[in-house]
Amino acid sequence: MVKLSINGTVHDVDVEQDTPLLWVLRDVLGMTGTKFGCGVAQCGACTVHLDGTPVRSCQTAVGDVGEMAVVTIEGVGATPAGAKVQKAWMDLQVAQCGYCQSGQIMSAAALLAQTPAPNDADIDAAMAGNICRCGTYVRIREGVKHAASLT
Repeated sequence: MVKLSINGTVHDVDVEQDTPLLWVLRDVLGMTGTKFGCGVAQCGACTVHLDGTPVRSCQTAVGDVGEMAVVTIEGVGATPAGAKVQKAWMDLQVAQCGYCQSGQIMSAAALLAQTPAPNDADIDAAMAGNICRCGTYVRIREGVKHAASLT
């Protein structure tokens, strides 16, 4: 049995310690907002926060989470940075197909939590691990800038 704190709620899950966090979120807990993209931590679709740090849940074993707080796309809107990013994404209609957007939002929220007024280089560095197959990178950058401007 593994105990996980996810979006402020403690869950006891009956899984092996080496089970990827992504599969626990999606298949055990039914939290399908976090997406499976590549399975090798290269695309960013599965990004969640562990104690505020963005990580790839497809390659994070639940046994490595320990007592760290997990925040998913379902819970990021409860954080100040996450709420701003979600509003900006809606204001600017950033998403095209939307598949990668939960990971994009999670990376953007982590950036704004650490760097409230990021420049282009900050944004590029923070978002570099997130692939958008639709190529909405310009809209994503504008979304991050818009989120940073919200009060």
